[in-house]
Amino acid sequence: MDVMPQQPPESAASPKPPLEPPGNDLAALDPASSADLPPVSLRTTLRRAAMGVVAGAVLVTGAVVAVPEEGEESAPPPAPGPVSRALKAADMGYPASLSDLTALIGDRQQWVGTHPADAKSWALLGTAYAEWGQRSADEVYFGRAEGALKRSLNVEPGESGNTAAWVGLATLANARRDFAVAKKWGETVRARQPKQWTVYPALIEAYDGLGDYKASRAAVARFAALRPGAAALLRTARMYRDRGWREDALAAAQDAADRATTPAQKAQCLHLLGELAWERGEPEEAVAQYSAALRTDRAHRASLAGRAAALVALGRTDEAQRDYKAALAGLPRPAYMLELGELYESLGRDEDAQDMYAQLREALARGDGQGVDNALLRGRFEAAHGDPAVAVKLLKAEWARSHRSAAVADALGWALHLSGDSSAALAYATRAVDAGGRTASYASHLGAIQQALGDYGPARRNLEKALRTNPHFSPLEGPAAKEALDSLGSLPAGGPADMEPAPEPTRAARAEPRTPEPSTSPPSVPAPQPSSPAGGPAPVPEASAPAAVAEPRKPDPRLAAGASVTGSGARAPAPAAPQTPGRR
Repeated sequence: MDVMPQQPPESAASPKPPLEPPGNDLAALDPASSADLPPVSLRTTLRRAAMGVVAGAVLVTGAVVAVPEEGEESAPPPAPGPVSRALKAADMGYPASLSDLTALIGDRQQWVGTHPADAKSWALLGTAYAEWGQRSADEVYFGRAEGALKRSLNVEPGESGNTAAWVGLATLANARRDFAVAKKWGETVRARQPKQWTVYPALIEAYDGLGDYKASRAAVARFAALRPGAAALLRTARMYRDRGWREDALAAAQDAADRATTPAQKAQCLHLLGELAWERGEPEEAVAQYSAALRTDRAHRASLAGRAAALVALGRTDEAQRDYKAALAGLPRPAYMLELGELYESLGRDEDAQDMYAQLREALARGDGQGVDNALLRGRFEAAHGDPAVAVKLLKAEWARSHRSAAVADALGWALHLSGDSSAALAYATRAVDAGGRTASYASHLGAIQQALGDYGPARRNLEKALRTNPHFSPLEGPAAKEALDSLGSLPAGGPADMEPAPEPTRAARAEPRTPEPSTSPPSVPAPQPSSPAGGPAPVPEASAPAAVAEPRKPDPRLAAGASVTGSGARAPAPAAPQTPGRR
C-alpha cells in the first residue's frame, strides 16, 4: 500500500512532520540504534525497573492513546495483569506505572510482529515508545516511535479514521519540543473529532510551548469538560500557576491528589505540590511533598531532582548532591545536569562543575541527533557558562520559529543582556515577567537589566520581588540578585526630608483664633515725612525689590516608578489594578 499524505491538511508553507515509509520488520524501525528494545518478559521488566534502568518522571496525561478498537486485525483483550492495567490507565487518562508501560510495549511488539496490518496496535506502540523516551530521557525511542506511527498510517491513513496515530505524532512532536508541528497534528484531530479528549493534553502542551496561553486555557477548559478528574485538575493547576494564581493552583493540585487512583498518578500530583511550594519560596514544604511523592512511587526521579533543589535552599548540599546523582542515574536529563553543575560551581568545585557541563553538552548532542530541539536549554547554558553571543543566535532562531513562551522570552532577554545589549533585552524580559506568573528568576533578570539601563526604581522593585518570592531560586543567581539589590541601597525612612508637609493645625486651634498678646515695647512713633519743596507733594518712596520666587522642586527620582507620597512622608505604592475575586 502506498504511504498516505504525511502532513495535516493545512497550508503548504507550514512545516511538515518528517514521515518516511518504515521498513517491513520491527528492527527496521530504528536500524541505527544500539539500544535494546524494552524486554518482552515481565520478569525482565520488573528486574530492570527495580534496578532503576527506567526513568521516573511521569509523562503528562493523555500521552498513551486509547485502547485499540475491535477489528479484523485488532488484538484480543489482554488477560488481567500489567498490560491490562496499562491499557486501563490509557483509557482513563492517567500515566501507567513504569513496569506496566514496559509490559505493554513488549506485548504490542509481539503482536505487531505477527499482525503487521493492525494499525491501532502500531499507533499504540508508537505512542508508548514516545512516552518511554521521555520517562527514560533516552531519545533513541523517539525514532522508534516515529517508525511505528508511520507504519500505522501506512496501514490505515488518518483520513480513514486512524486519528490515534495523529495524536501519537502530536505527542512525539511535543517530546521533541517541535511545538508548531504538535499544534498542527493536534488541531487536525480536533477539527475532525472535537470530542476526542486524548488530543487535548497534546494541544495544551503545544500551545504553552508556543506562548499561546489564551488557546492553552481554552484547551484546558475543554479537556476538563470532556474528561473531568485528576488529570484535568492537574492541567488546571498548572494553568493557574502560569497565571500567578497561587492559591487556585494549590487548591486544584490538592484536589487532584485526593482524586488520584494509582500510585503513579498520586506521585504526579504530589510532585506538582512540591513544585508549587518551591516556587513560593517554601523549601521545607517542598521537601515534604517531594518526599511524599517518592514514598508513593520510589522510581519518580523527577521528585528526586526537585527535592535536591529544595535541599540546596536549606543549606543541605551534601544531601542535595546525593539526590541529584540518584535522579541522573535513572533519568539523565540535561536540565538536571545544569542544576548540579551550578551547585558545584556555587560550592567552588569548579572541576566537578566543568565535568558536569561536559556531560551536559554530550547529552544535548545526543538529543540533536534524534531530532530534539534543545535550543532553550542550550541557550540558557551558553548565556551563563559559555558564549552569550551564541546563546542570542540560538534563541533568536527559536523565537523566529514561533516558540514564544515566557521561558524563551526570559532566556533571550537574559542572553542579550549578558552579551551587552541590555536595551534590546528589556522588551523580552518584560514580556517574560508579564506572562510568567510569579517566577523569581524572571523578575531577577528584569531587575538586573533595568539596573544596567539606569532605571533604578523599577530595578529595585523587581529585585525585591524576586527575592521575596523565592530567595534561593538559584545557587548562583540568587546571591547575585541580592548583591545587585544591596548595591542600589535602601530608601530613607519617611521619604525625602524636604517633602515633609507642615503639621496640620488642631481643631481647637482652628476654632479659637489666637488673641495677640499686649506688647511690652513702647509704641512706635511714625517717622516724620519729609516735606516737598515749595509745598509740593511728598516724594514717593523707592519701591522695594520683589520677593524672590522659589524655584520649582525637581521630582524625587524614587517617585519615578509611580509611587505617591503620603501625609506622613512615607512612600506608598501606586494603586493596584483590581483583581478578579478568588484570583490572587
